[in-house]
Amino acid sequence: MSNSYTKTFWDERYRQSAYVYGTAPNVFFAEQIRDLKPGKMLLPFEGEGRNAVWAARLGWEVTCFDLSSAGQEKALKLAEQEGVSIKYQVCDFRDFEWPQQHYDLIMLCYAHLPPDERTLLHSRIMTSLEIGGILLLEAFSTKQLGLPSGGPQNPEMLYTPEMMENDFARLRNRVVSDMTIDINEGVHHQGEAKVIRLAGMR
Repeated sequence: MSNSYTKTFWDERYRQSAYVYGTAPNVFFAEQIRDLKPGKMLLPFEGEGRNAVWAARLGWEVTCFDLSSAGQEKALKLAEQEGVSIKYQVCDFRDFEWPQQHYDLIMLCYAHLPPDERTLLHSRIMTSLEIGGILLLEAFSTKQLGLPSGGPQNPEMLYTPEMMENDFARLRNRVVSDMTIDINEGVHHQGEAKVIRLAGMR
């Protein structure tokens, strides 16, 4: 989870004892990886670790990062409780070491950034995907504006299908969905939501 808010914002949000987006994995993520052969996975902006820990339970070798040290602390605590191991760095995405053609799967889960940062992030993701690797993405669409179920209220930080087609034009078997879902992820993601989903292969 990310947006233009600062490390301080996320540390304050994640510092409370409750897992603010819950401990269950994102539904789309869980559905997409359930039957895949585990490999090397990257989860940028992983927050409190719900997706990382769930994937590790399935046998994935999980690397993740986030701005928030409070998020890292809760993610590692959750991993310990579930008896799994994850690699979690506290850093900005620009400072993360993006190995070329390395990850079998990368998932972006509600990673909302300003346009210039978003295109840079998406470019780096493409360089780090293994040939044949899978990219998954779920994020709020521009239709989400005004809805109380979550996400930034800056339209430049929200997603459109055209944006996904442009940013990930090199993906094969690309499927982009513009849809309405009922979201139930902790206290900050609740109710009807307008989202963009993407799945594709490098």
